[in-house]
Amino acid sequence: MSMFERLEDAVKRYEELGRLISDPAVIARQREWREYVKEHAHLEKLVGKYNQRKKLARELEEAREMAAEEVDQELKELAEQEVKDITARLKELDRELKILLLPRDPMDDKNVVVEIRAGAGGEEAALFAGDLFRMYLRYAERQGWRTEVLSSHETDIGGFKEVIFVVEGDGAYSRLKFESGVHRVQRIPATESGGRIHTSTATVAVLPEAEEVDVEINPEDLQIDTFCASGPGGQHVNKTESAVRITHLPTGLVVTCQDEKSQHKNRAKAMRVLRARLLQLLQEQQHAELAAARRAQVGTGDRSERIRTYNFPQNRVTDHRVNLTLHRLHDVLEGDIDELVEALIAAEQVERLKRAE
Repeated sequence: MSMFERLEDAVKRYEELGRLISDPAVIARQREWREYVKEHAHLEKLVGKYNQRKKLARELEEAREMAAEEVDQELKELAEQEVKDITARLKELDRELKILLLPRDPMDDKNVVVEIRAGAGGEEAALFAGDLFRMYLRYAERQGWRTEVLSSHETDIGGFKEVIFVVEGDGAYSRLKFESGVHRVQRIPATESGGRIHTSTATVAVLPEAEEVDVEINPEDLQIDTFCASGPGGQHVNKTESAVRITHLPTGLVVTCQDEKSQHKNRAKAMRVLRARLLQLLQEQQHAELAAARRAQVGTGDRSERIRTYNFPQNRVTDHRVNLTLHRLHDVLEGDIDELVEALIAAEQVERLKRAE
């Protein structure tokens, strides 16, 4: 099927969806209606670009006719230049349409579970993990997404050995999935008297949140242990066994949650994390060519591994995958990461386009 046949099919589907989401009988079936609304919104950009292309194609035909028929040399040259300009714009538009026609990642609309862990660098790494956590919270706020902490292990000076949280909102996974990997920070720690720059790391894993229909868990495969929750420095948060540790026996995955005072709430949160990790595991098994298993995805936390570097002395953030450097570190840590996200999405689209051609 040619690109234009696929585009015409998309227009027909867009128009059909427009009728469906206005149908009272469909509106009454809310779950179905929401799926149609989501698909309609996704096709809107594609149809808009295609209509723009058709308009340009008509303008190109008119400009060609004028260039062929015009007697006045100056007007003829203007028409010929317009033909060149429109042809160039059409070429770029065709590239954009090919990208929009690429199959979508079925996980893109999912909510995400984000896991951040301190890597190499001791307390400084834990503080950096805290910086990343706050950066993502602020980015989520900018996007109008909802966040909820599922599990955290805070240090005495305000950093995090580990923090796991969920981000809920339209397109959360599509925009956050490229954050997985080792993040490196270079700065002078507050405790450093000699003014030397230290390098520390934190690992980030972004997992699409799995619903119960995505991952079936047999209760007999779970070993559930309860214990007393504890906070920084080993102080007991409470004396009841509210903390929960769930072990998935077939895979050996272990999830611990102790942030809530209620054992029931901790268990529910632990199950959300477990489902997300199991879905990730299933995806890796299904896509052998992408089988950089979850541990490999985030790396070991060694200082030499990195996807992005945050350099405080130079006010610089560099994403090494797309060779993009921004000299506005403070803004980035305040959640202004759209430029980085867009560059990574664009790079992935170009790569996918190459594979498809």
